[in-house]
Amino acid sequence: MPIDKIILACLVAIFAGIDRTAMWQFMLSRPIVAAPLTGVLLGDPEAGLLVGVLVELLWLGRLPVGAAIPPDDTQVAVAATALAAISGPLQGYEGPTLAILATIVTLPLGKVGQLFDRAARHGNGRLLTKAEEAVAEGRVDEIEGFHLRGLGNFALAALATFVVLFVAGTVLMTWLGPLVSPLIDRSVIWWIVTFPCIGAGAIIGTINVTRKATLFTASFVTVYLTLWLL
Repeated sequence: MPIDKIILACLVAIFAGIDRTAMWQFMLSRPIVAAPLTGVLLGDPEAGLLVGVLVELLWLGRLPVGAAIPPDDTQVAVAATALAAISGPLQGYEGPTLAILATIVTLPLGKVGQLFDRAARHGNGRLLTKAEEAVAEGRVDEIEGFHLRGLGNFALAALATFVVLFVAGTVLMTWLGPLVSPLIDRSVIWWIVTFPCIGAGAIIGTINVTRKATLFTASFVTVYLTLWLL
């Protein structure tokens, strides 16, 4: 495998990961941004854009706000794009089928990010205790170091999540690719429509609006009928 591309993907995973909650929050962590950026850097922007479109809405109703730790959609987007740009071509897959296959194998692994994120937060909790002890003892010059170590914990959590998703995704593509890719290849456009529709439905489910089920059903059927007519 091309090591330079894997290193680039790891760097994107780290920067997008710390943008998620620990620093900046420029929305670089959103799948619709992180995936195309990864695709551009790895030489496959089309795959990145498609992965971003497929993943963006799925967990938009479950943001990492406060103590909430949702599945890591950021690393799913980055890892799926990396799989499409690096591992997929080596296994003989290409085009939209490859991007959809990479997304399918990484989506269930998004919960792995919850484990690493929770571990980073527990580590930062211990750093807070040490920082309070340092302040009580007058060692205020150590506070900046504790802050940087806390940021490092989130960076390591993001990197660990990406590595697990990329390695496990490569293995899953090897096993499932020959079985699933022919089915995807025959129904690519339906996959592209279905993912955003499911994501929109999930978001509508979190909105307190009357007749939201009717609204979602009408929108869903309209999109499918329009697609069928075209």
